[in-house]
Amino acid sequence: MNAIKETHFQFPKQTGFYKGKVRDVYTIDNKYLAMVVTDRISAFDVVLPEPIPYKGQVLNLIAAKFLKDTSDIVPNWVVTVPDPSVTIGRICEPFKVEMVIRGYLAGHAWREYSSGKRQVCGVSLPEGLKENDKLPNPIITPTTKASVGHDEDISKEQIFEKGIVSAADYAELEKYTHALYQRGTEIAAKRGLILVDTKYEFGKVGDQIYLIDEIHTPDSSRYFYKEGYEERQKNDEPQKQLSKEFVRKWLIENGFQGKEGQSVPEMTKDIVKSISERYIELFEQITGENFVKPENDKVLDRVEGAINKALSIM
Repeated sequence: MNAIKETHFQFPKQTGFYKGKVRDVYTIDNKYLAMVVTDRISAFDVVLPEPIPYKGQVLNLIAAKFLKDTSDIVPNWVVTVPDPSVTIGRICEPFKVEMVIRGYLAGHAWREYSSGKRQVCGVSLPEGLKENDKLPNPIITPTTKASVGHDEDISKEQIFEKGIVSAADYAELEKYTHALYQRGTEIAAKRGLILVDTKYEFGKVGDQIYLIDEIHTPDSSRYFYKEGYEERQKNDEPQKQLSKEFVRKWLIENGFQGKEGQSVPEMTKDIVKSISERYIELFEQITGENFVKPENDKVLDRVEGAINKALSIM
C-alpha cells in the first residue's frame, strides 16, 4: 500500500522532531522545518487507525499551489517542495490561534446554530438560516491552537483578554484572512466550486508575518460544487461537497464523535479506498490537473532521499 503512516528519519543537522496529527516535522539546524505530510487522517481531533493512500501528496501539492498563488497577498513559509509529500520552509513563531473563516453556514457552525446558538466565537448570526445557506458576509470564527487535545472556539475579545495575540497583529491577521479567502473563492469559482469555509495559520519572523502550514486543502477547507447549489438549497437537499466532512459524517453515523468511551468504527479496505478516491477527486477538481501517482512504491526511501538532496544544497 502506497501510504506513509509514520516516519523515523535522521537528517544531517537535525535538531528536533515533532509528530503532529498528520505531519511529521523535522527541525533542521534550528532554521528550517522539513515537513512530511503523512497519509494519517484525523477527525474530531483523533487520528484514525488506517492511513489513506496518496492523501499526504494531495494535501501537500494543493497547499504548495495555493501558497504560491497567494504569495502576493502575504509571504509564506515555503522554501522548496522537494517531493510530492514534503515541504521545507523557514521556522516561524506561530500565533496560537487558527483563523477560521466561513462564507456559508456549514459543519461546526451549523451544528452550533442548529442547537439554538445565535453567536459563534462572539459573531452574531441572523435568525432563519438553513444548513449550507450563504452568510450575509464572510465571518471569522477563530479557534485556539491546541498542542494536544481539542481546538476550542474563542472570540476576538477573549484573544485580547488572554493576551494570545496583540490587537495590532490581530488586525493584520484579519486583513490577510479576508484577502486569502476572497482569492480562494475566486480560484474555486473558476473550477466550478464554492469555497465554503477554511482556516489559515500564521507565524512571525521578527516583525514579518508569514502564512504557514497548508491552505485550501480538504483537511483545512470545505468545498461545494457550484452547479446545482441553489436548487439543492431550495429543495432542502444535502449539498454535493468535497471536504473531510463526509469522513466525519461516516464516523457520526457509526457512533463516533471523539467522545470518551467511543470506539472508531472498522476502517475496511473499501472505506479506505473510497476516502482516498475522494481526496484525489478534490485534487483534480480544484487544480484542474491530473493526479499522478508516484511510480516508486518505496515511498519512505523516496521521501528520505528527496529531503537529503534538498538539504544538501540549502
